[in-house]
Amino acid sequence: MILIGLCMIARLAYVQLFDSTYKLSADSNSRRKVTQYPSRGLIYDRNGKLLVSNEAYYDIMVVPREVHEFDSLDFCQTVGIDMPMLRDLFKEMRLNIRRRRASVHKPYQFIRQLSSERYAVLQEKLYRLDGFYAQRRTLRKYEYPAAAHVLGYVGEVNENVIKNDPYYAQGDYIGISGIESSFESDLRGQKGVNYLMVDVLGRQKGEFRGGAYDTVAISGKDLTLSLDIELQMYGERLMAGKTGSIVAIKPQTGEILCMVSAPSYDPSLLIGRDRSVNFPLLSSDPQKPLFNRAIQAWYPPGSTFKTINALIGMQEGVVTPETRYPCAYGYTIGRFHMGCHGHASPLNLRQSIQNSCNGYYAYEFRAILDNKKYESVGASLDNWKDYLVRFGLGYRLGIDIANENRGFVPNAAYYDKAKGKGWTSLGVVSLSIGQGELLLTPIQMANVAAIISNKGWFYTPHVVHHIEETDIASQYTTKHFVGIDTTYFSVVQDGMEMAVWGTDGGTARAAQIPDIRICGKTGTAQNPHGKDHSIFMSFAPKDDPQIAISVYVENAGFGATWAAPIASLMVEKYVNGSIKPEREYIEKRILETQLNGVQP
Repeated sequence: MILIGLCMIARLAYVQLFDSTYKLSADSNSRRKVTQYPSRGLIYDRNGKLLVSNEAYYDIMVVPREVHEFDSLDFCQTVGIDMPMLRDLFKEMRLNIRRRRASVHKPYQFIRQLSSERYAVLQEKLYRLDGFYAQRRTLRKYEYPAAAHVLGYVGEVNENVIKNDPYYAQGDYIGISGIESSFESDLRGQKGVNYLMVDVLGRQKGEFRGGAYDTVAISGKDLTLSLDIELQMYGERLMAGKTGSIVAIKPQTGEILCMVSAPSYDPSLLIGRDRSVNFPLLSSDPQKPLFNRAIQAWYPPGSTFKTINALIGMQEGVVTPETRYPCAYGYTIGRFHMGCHGHASPLNLRQSIQNSCNGYYAYEFRAILDNKKYESVGASLDNWKDYLVRFGLGYRLGIDIANENRGFVPNAAYYDKAKGKGWTSLGVVSLSIGQGELLLTPIQMANVAAIISNKGWFYTPHVVHHIEETDIASQYTTKHFVGIDTTYFSVVQDGMEMAVWGTDGGTARAAQIPDIRICGKTGTAQNPHGKDHSIFMSFAPKDDPQIAISVYVENAGFGATWAAPIASLMVEKYVNGSIKPEREYIEKRILETQLNGVQP
């Protein structure tokens, strides 16, 4: 008896003096924790125009134990549901409580995302609805029906997110794509908490200890993007009814001025209760509007790539600006023939860019790979690839939007495996004109245009210009040099200028803009799955570059037919602010043409 008594005394002492479990349990029965959700940070464009704001919505919470009979028909009409749905909601609530072994005295999220308009009506009736109350939330509001792939969207967290990040709880929202995802920690803010006194039946009895333990929600940080929303919307209009992308960069800073992926969608389709209906429709659309072609699609660069091979050839000393090669409608050696269009022959390096000569670059590329200062063709190819890597090709650039693709640049080991040992420069000569196994993303090509305009350096492209009270990451303010002499870039710039403005011809004359000296290079990339892709990269003005741009239009044929005029309109819109009347017929042709069968 004495031993049992001592055990009981020891246990009581432990429970009362050391074990806080029962105290916490008692406290949780006497108080209710109500989360205060912060407003996400606002997003502005480079000119201060508001792109993304917040709109109040309300989650209708219910404490199951407190619910009594109520006018269910009036309730349904007020919140915008029907009677079968109401029954399903109660059934789902009972199943979830049973599955989670939750208390019927604890609040349960009954209806999500009720609009402010409907809540205003419901608020006057809540006093008749025992056990029901509202919890304020904010959802995104998109001020423009554009830039969906850049901005991204917000959705409810899943179990994996909750497991890996203690900040989130069931029913919270998180950025899933675009800027909303990349800058989630800045945009989300910090949740606050209110503690309310409740009785044994869960009824509210006022603040807990006068609100001494309450914390205030802190709004997320505002972001200012480098995006020009007017240029972005104009690009999306030009690409309506087409498949492809437009990426424009400010060369001196690496800031992305626009990033168009077509087809696209209105970002407001993926907010609120409509998201559950619209997302499956967008996901199953064969045109893939959710796919960000600007950073995820990879294409052969085609003849735009000749500018890079020209630079490497000069740096390696296998050609000079005055080196001439012949072209008899292409490059022929033995039974091998690489075709080319008709033009004067032979050409020097500037003229080879002006006329986009395939024969010239076949000779030049083989000279790069057969360079005797390297021990083998494979070693020369690996050295060639090293140049491309410094141009930001073959690997992710590291932009501040998630899911960027890396493209593909083959090396010697790749061809050793694909072709067997003993392959020659002739066997990979298609790389000379941006074909073969070489693949680039549109943003990589726009960055190449920026490098050429800067004569050999670039900043990592990025969309966020400024974060409230925070500096952008140093990786976006660090110069990267490509290791090619500055003087060689002037030669390539001259060739790109001649391609647009040459009095004796040029493949990019369709890109001419009055009063703006634009430098460009067309590309027509072979596509094994259909019609060739139309490609164009350019920068302007030549002497003071303000914009570098790449345009890809899938299955559209020659680069000069579609990509070049689209790029020229974008450049004119950005530099001058409007399209001159004498060029409006070009704009009209682009706007009215459908190339993918989808109505603009």
